[in-house]
Amino acid sequence: MARHSALAAFAIILAGGRGTRFWPLSRARRPKQLLTLVGAESLLQQTYRRLRPLFPPERMFVVTSREQAPLVRRQLPQLARQQILVEPLARNTAAAITLAVAHIRRRVSEALLGVLPADHVIVRPARFRQLVHAALAAAATADCAVVFGIPPTQPHTGYGYIERGALWQRLSGVAVYRVRRFTEKPNLATARRYLRAKRFYWNSGMFFWKLSVFEHLLAQFLPRTAAAMHQLSAVVGSRAYARQLAHLYPKLQNISVDYALMERAPDVRMLPADIGWNDLGSWATLHDWLAATGKENVIWGDVFTRDAHNTLIYAPRKFVAAVGVKNLIVVETPAALLVCAKEYAQDVGKVVEYLQASKRLRLL
Repeated sequence: MARHSALAAFAIILAGGRGTRFWPLSRARRPKQLLTLVGAESLLQQTYRRLRPLFPPERMFVVTSREQAPLVRRQLPQLARQQILVEPLARNTAAAITLAVAHIRRRVSEALLGVLPADHVIVRPARFRQLVHAALAAAATADCAVVFGIPPTQPHTGYGYIERGALWQRLSGVAVYRVRRFTEKPNLATARRYLRAKRFYWNSGMFFWKLSVFEHLLAQFLPRTAAAMHQLSAVVGSRAYARQLAHLYPKLQNISVDYALMERAPDVRMLPADIGWNDLGSWATLHDWLAATGKENVIWGDVFTRDAHNTLIYAPRKFVAAVGVKNLIVVETPAALLVCAKEYAQDVGKVVEYLQASKRLRLL
């Protein structure tokens, strides 16, 4: 990164999500980002390997939950224990990023920050790294926030959108635009209009700032969280850290960084990110992603099919016969079985809500 700025660059990998739409395979101790769904490694491990050419291991921090931390450590033995940060409870992405920044600012007074979710698929890693270089250069050049915008391929109603403004400049051959506005998840008619306009992009959840810019936005829009960050940073590495973390973290605002900071920031730049991106938001999304390779049915295990179409079956432990079915999702685990019409895949999270309300924690 030295050719862009004298500032050191740090990666903050967000790996604390529950992945409830991938129940029953995704559980509290082994959620989506720790599963091997695409390729030979977990999504978290793939995220680390994409970033490794850009960030040395000592400049990577992973934020995760108490339940997931043991498996995260096993999957990423390259990282020191103190770089895998454990939230005492889930408080959304603004708090998770703040926790990592508290540790980073203990090391340096200024830095470049890249925030990357751990549960995305990116099939063009070289292009991704080129864009990260450019995004960090943009963050170093101006006191702004930077975001990756994903060129939309369909009128998706489950993503937030970013409206592209005027071209700001080109960095290393990459176009960087000003952001006109962020918009919430639209209805179908609006999403279709956005797709036709060709100036709207999906919000990827990948963000870049200087540390000082992040701190300024935090102080302006989440002052209680900013004060907690300074208190935590002062005790990082000391015996008082665990006690302070347990005391302060439940008091942080439970809000995403998108709503809290990015949508309210006065100066945001965007890089169109043509990186072959997918957030694998549900079993149906996973099916469509894998089926794009040419197989109509996506199958794990010993499965016999006859006249089965557009179906995903995950059953590695027992023989399954699927006859005369279509648009179906079947996921078998030792403790639970999911049978779901593909068009209802977004509602699988409702099963998790039911199990939580009925205190059937063994199934979570």
